[in-house]
Order: sequence, then C-alpha cells, then structure tokens
Amino acid sequence: MVLTPPTALWVVPVSNLAGVARHVLDVARSGLPGWRLVFLTPPGDLPDALRDLGAAVLVEPFGPDHGTRASVASLRHAVRTLRPAVVHSHLSHADIVAAMAVGRGTRLVTTEHGIARDDLVYHRSPAKARVMAAAHTARLRRFDAVIAVSRATADAMTEKWHPRRPITVIPNGVDPVVSRLAPLAPQPPSEGGLRVLSLARLAPEKRLPALLDGFAALHREHPDARLTIGGTGEEEAALRSHVERLSLGDVVTLPGFLDPDVAMAEHDVLAMLSVWENCSYALLDAASRGLGVVASDVGGNPEQLPARCLVDADDPAAVATALATQGLEPAARPGLEGWPTVADMCARISEVYDGLGGER
Repeated sequence: MVLTPPTALWVVPVSNLAGVARHVLDVARSGLPGWRLVFLTPPGDLPDALRDLGAAVLVEPFGPDHGTRASVASLRHAVRTLRPAVVHSHLSHADIVAAMAVGRGTRLVTTEHGIARDDLVYHRSPAKARVMAAAHTARLRRFDAVIAVSRATADAMTEKWHPRRPITVIPNGVDPVVSRLAPLAPQPPSEGGLRVLSLARLAPEKRLPALLDGFAALHREHPDARLTIGGTGEEEAALRSHVERLSLGDVVTLPGFLDPDVAMAEHDVLAMLSVWENCSYALLDAASRGLGVVASDVGGNPEQLPARCLVDADDPAAVATALATQGLEPAARPGLEGWPTVADMCARISEVYDGLGGER
C-alpha cells in the first residue's frame, strides 16, 4: 500500500519574485523529502512561477496588501480544505496571521529571513520596533519549530524576541552553477578593466554611497575600473547626484533592474556593503560563480565569506583595497566549497518537520 505523504502548507504573503521568492522557488523545484508541498500566496508573479514548476498553489487574498482579516480568512479556509500536518510561514505578516488563524492539530513552523540587529533597518521608529518585537514574542509562543537562515539571524531573534524553543539554523542552499553565462572557475578581469557590480535595492540600508566612495578611491589607482549599480529604489536620485559630485559619471552606471545571472557573468566583483544581511543569495551566487566578493562585516556575511572578503563599509581605502584584490587576484576569491546545496537545505527542513511528532 502506498501511503500519501503528509502536507506542508507554505504561507507566503508576497507575490513578487524578489527576496524570499528565491527560497520558495528553490524549495518548490527540489521538494521536501517525505512531504507534499502546497503554497498559499496572493496573486502575482510568484504563483505563476510556482505553477511553471508544477507546484500546487492556492492563490488567495493574503498578505499586507489584502489586510489581516482577509489573510486570516484565507489561511483558515486553506487549512480546513487541505488539513495540513504543518503550516510553515515566511515573513512577518504570514507569521502573525498563522499564529492567529491556525488551531490545534496542525504544527506551526516559521523561517526568519529578515531580522536586523539594528531595529531601525526595518522599522521607522523605536516605538514601531518595540510594538513589532512584542508581537513576535507573543506569536512565537504558538510555534512548534523555529528556523533561522544564519547564526546571526538566530542570535538577533533570541536577543529581541526571546523564543521559548531552540532555533534551528538552516542556511539558504545554493547549487553549483551550470549556466553557460556564468564562469565556472575564477577568471581574471577582462582587458577592458576591472568591473564591479552591485545588485541591491537602492535603499539607505544598502549603503551604496559608501560603495561609491570606496569605488572612487579604487578608480584613482585603477582608472579603467567600472561600476554598475543594478537595482531600483528611492535612493536613485541621491545616488546619481553623489556620482556627479565624485566626477564618476563616465565610469558608473545605474541601469535599473538587471538579470542577476547575466550581470554576474559580465562583471568581476560583486560588492554589498549593507547595514545588515541575514543569508544573502546574491553573495552566495557570486561566490558560486567564481566572482570576487566584497561585503560588510555584518550579520550572516562572516558565516558565508572568509575574512579577506569583509570590510568596514565606512573605510573607503579598505573598500578600494578589497575590490582590487578580489577583482585582480582570482586566487583570493571565496568560492563556495562545502556550502549546503538546495537539496541539503530541503532535507534539513524535512528533518525539522519529521521531528515535530503528532498533534500538539
């Protein structure tokens, strides 16, 4: 007799293909050993991409754009319909709604992707941060298992939210690069000069002015160097003004959104000087492609990268030196040997589910 695997309902409150969508799509593509996966999302690009992978998807009014009441109703309907053994929530809205909507008989699991040690990275005021910390402390009492994508993430959760259960650290998995567009081994810079890339929201927490200052120092020593700042966001006008103040208009471009695979294949170094990162897919992808990597020494970055790739973002000379070393000395680039694959990540998530036991 063939036994039907238990169902895990993944609850995702956003429908764009940025941020947590990469994690969701990787898991959908690989699958969770021993479990049937169903995804609850709002309408948009993410459910379309999930369907393209053959995943089971419920598209409902769910997420911040639809409000808490509609989200609770959608999740309750999904639980009544599917009777999942596990509801696994991702991102703050889904976490809080899951704590409100899911009753006895279904285990609750959460993965934290985006907490920062500095409250003001994600919250507009200390008062808002205190309210959200209290909400997360309360909702975690309902959860049966808690996952974090890095040790730094787990430590920040412990410090701010005081979870009663131990936190399981499961880093984002990355598979070896097979794209024909990306180098499979470290390559020296092209004859056109060192090419530096940023792929990030144009937002204050990404500290792109610091990258421009560091690049300016690099450009003085390597005038053939070029910088591409890919992405969109509210800081675009300010960044363009900063470029002009530094007289870098001929060597710095802000082209908007870029396909990451294509962009990484066309550059030598990825730079990310964020105030905080938890477990950055961009850094992992760059390392897996043989690019040089320069990142701020914060959050989960030291868990992903060797010390030679980490810098003080406020030290332009240090940023410039690291960019030059990572770009011009392929042997200094980090690589990703020993990092978990997507299948490794999925197997560990399944182990968390399997360890939950029966009805709570």
